[in-house]
Parts: sequence; C-alpha cells; structure tokens
Amino acid sequence: MSRTAPSRRGLLFGTAAVSAGALLTACTSNEPKQQEQPAGNTPAAADKPGKPVTIGFAGPQADHGWLNAINQNAKSRAATYSDVTLEITEGSNDTAAQIGQVQTLINKKVDVLVILPADGKALTQVGLQAMRAGIPVVNLDRVFASPQAYRCWIGGDNYGMGLNAGTYIGEQLKDKPNAKVVELAGLDNLELTRQRTQGFDDALKNYPNITKVARQAADFTVESGQAKMAQLLQAQPAFDALWNHDDDQGVGALRAIAQAGRDDFLMVGGAGAKSAMDAIKAGTGVLKATVLYPPTMAASAIDLARALGQGKGVGGLAELEIPSSLTLYSAVVTKENVDDYLPTGFN
Repeated sequence: MSRTAPSRRGLLFGTAAVSAGALLTACTSNEPKQQEQPAGNTPAAADKPGKPVTIGFAGPQADHGWLNAINQNAKSRAATYSDVTLEITEGSNDTAAQIGQVQTLINKKVDVLVILPADGKALTQVGLQAMRAGIPVVNLDRVFASPQAYRCWIGGDNYGMGLNAGTYIGEQLKDKPNAKVVELAGLDNLELTRQRTQGFDDALKNYPNITKVARQAADFTVESGQAKMAQLLQAQPAFDALWNHDDDQGVGALRAIAQAGRDDFLMVGGAGAKSAMDAIKAGTGVLKATVLYPPTMAASAIDLARALGQGKGVGGLAELEIPSSLTLYSAVVTKENVDDYLPTGFN
C-alpha cells in the first residue's frame, strides 16, 4: 500500500497520541515560557536525520491483503528516513524458514530487529537469541511467549476489535425487540479469533434484547468467506446483523449475500480493507461499518526501531525510553468518518 506518510506522532499513536498531546498542551500552555523545563536530557526521535540505523525486518508471507499491507507499510516508512537502512527478508509463514531468516539478520549485526512472527511461540527462542546478542527486538503483533524475547511489543487489540464491533451493532439494534445477530469468525485455532469473539460476546451482554443465534468459523480467505457465509444464510433465514472478523473473507461473504439476494440485515467488517471502506462510503449495500486492525502498526514499528537504534524516546511522551508495549485502537469506520480512514485502507 503506497500513501503519503502522516506525521510521525500521528502515525505512531493515532487518536490516542493526539489526545495526549492536546492534554499536555492544555496543561502547559498557561505556563510562562521560561518556566517550561525539558523532560530529560535525551531528545525524542524526530523526523530530522540522526544516527544511522540498520533495521532488520522479518515479516510474513504476503498471501493476504492485511499481511501484504504490513510489509508495504514497513518498507514505505523506512524509505521516508534517510538515516534508516532496511534489511528485509523474503517473508515466510514457515516457522523454520523464518527462524533462519532472523538468524541471518542477527549474523549481519543489524542494529534493531522488527519481527512479525509466523508463530510467536515458535520464534520466541530466536527473539531471545537476538536480545542476548545485544540487538533489541520490536515484536510486531503476534506476541512472543516470553517478554524477555523483545524490547517492545506493538500490535492490534483483538478483544477491543470484537468489543467495538459488538457495541456498534448493539447501538444500531438497541430499540429492536428480539434482535438476532450472527458471526463469521476467522480461524478458531488462533488465539486472536477467540479474543475477537470474546470481545463481541461481552459487548452484546450490554444489550439484553439481542441474541447471537449462529457462529461460523472461516479461515481469512475470499473462498472460505463465501462458502461459510452461504452456509450461515441457508441456516438462518432471518437475522438483523452480521459481524465478519476479516475484510478479505468479507469479499467472499458479500458475494454469497448478493447471490442469496439478501439485504435484510446490516454487516460490520473487520481490519480495514479499502474495498470495505469504498462499500461503506457508497452506502448502497449491507456493509455499514468495519472495525480497524491497522496495518500501519508496521510503520509504527519502524519508528520505534529507529528510536531504539538512536537511543531516543518517543515524541509526545516525557519518558527517555520508548514504551515496552503499545496496543493500537480498533476504531469503527462508518459512512460518517470513512474519509478520515480511507488513506489507511489496504488492497
């Protein structure tokens, strides 16, 4: 995905950082200039060039729209910094192959590693190996089994994704007696799928008039989305809302919905694909919202890695060091705010 990079602070922290920055400004704006003191002696990493940093990036195989967007965000972000050299691996969903790729980057003595592991548990040892070699690791999204295997974790909020999807649907149906919803989940053997479902179920507890009447697990592909959605439609002749965990499988789900001639419910997607945002903006179909799982986290991981390599903190925070973890917010994109988020939509 190619797009103009927003400001570093805006990309790294999104709305939360803007709010925090506004709060800091509000707290200090009435103080005389001469009384303002720097938070510490170590400056925050900034957009201007600094110490050269070589970042090793071990990302996933780009066999899914979101995963491809992860790789593109990392590459595009690194390219905006003249002081960053990016050593990027081919990307693999095979754990043994990815371990070998990371070990190659360790042997090259890169300054910092950014790793989105194919399997967090399986790659924990190589993360530990890097840390013990003095190479700080930014663990992207799929978390390692030990916090000793990374210096900083950054990723999405799967529970919050389900919670926000459920809350949006709940607000749309709160005045409808005996409302029914269905769920098209992802892969049930993934913890992230279970977290998304748990968040969704917890949100629905706040709406006693709503019952989840069916759930079908797909596997994040267009083909599976179409097949599993067709099964749901056949089994459930009437319901009021659908939450689909993933916009890629949502492409298939929408095909099944169109083939069945159904338009009697609202649909909420997941992740933030451009195709989903375009459909939301058009407003002519069942898809009314999508809950973000932003691939811009990879660009933010590059920012964090650069700051680590330069021994600096993060702009907008008083601390001398970058955080140990950063969880991104799962915003709900609707027709009212879709223009704000379209630049982050992935293909």
